[in-house]
Amino acid sequence: MKPNPASSPAFTKCCKETGFLMVVKCRKENTALKDCLVGYYSDPSFYEECKTEYLKQREEYRATGIKKKKQKITSNI
Repeated sequence: MKPNPASSPAFTKCCKETGFLMVVKCRKENTALKDCLVGYYSDPSFYEECKTEYLKQREEYRATGIKKKKQKITSNI
């Protein structure tokens, strides 16, 4: 299955609009989001990209002892 980056905003919007009932009313959007994430996480090139970035940050931390500031997550998927 090909990842669909449009599923995240749809899920977020549904949750904001329905509040506590999101568990029941946003099942379709939640399923689409999970399918998208599984698509990315099962992609070997995406896995290698994440692994390379993590190892680079770990190497930098071990060399300097200074943690890098956390990046704000954006939807550039």
